[in-house]
Amino acid sequence: MLRLILIRGLPGSGKTTLAAKYRDRGFEHCEADSYFMRWNPNLQDYEYKFEPLHLADAHRRCQSVTLRHLMDGKSVVVANTFSQWWEMADYFMMAKETGAVCQIIETPGTPYKNVHGVPDSAINRMLVRWEGYSCYARNEE
Repeated sequence: MLRLILIRGLPGSGKTTLAAKYRDRGFEHCEADSYFMRWNPNLQDYEYKFEPLHLADAHRRCQSVTLRHLMDGKSVVVANTFSQWWEMADYFMMAKETGAVCQIIETPGTPYKNVHGVPDSAINRMLVRWEGYSCYARNEE
């Protein structure tokens, strides 16, 4: 069965950690954050370099890669903040178009230190605009 799992939560809530468990089970793993990973030859490793002006590009690439995997018959897990339901709308359409079963997993709170250095003030703004399941149910009526 083809599956699309959307993991949503605030920075530091364990989205990437949870997505990695699905990747280990054979899912393709996509995140907008991967767009901002850059090779640092001094560290001989990748490091995160967020560029706010490219956020829309990062999400478009995540959507494009997700659709390509689904069309290839591969199940996908996507881990993004998804603070509002409209941010998942394109993924819902992808699932419908490809016949994938779509599941949403919400990570609880922010028990971890976010690894991208998102300031508390930005996390608080995300929390204020957060739409829970009751909003989604209302939109489906």
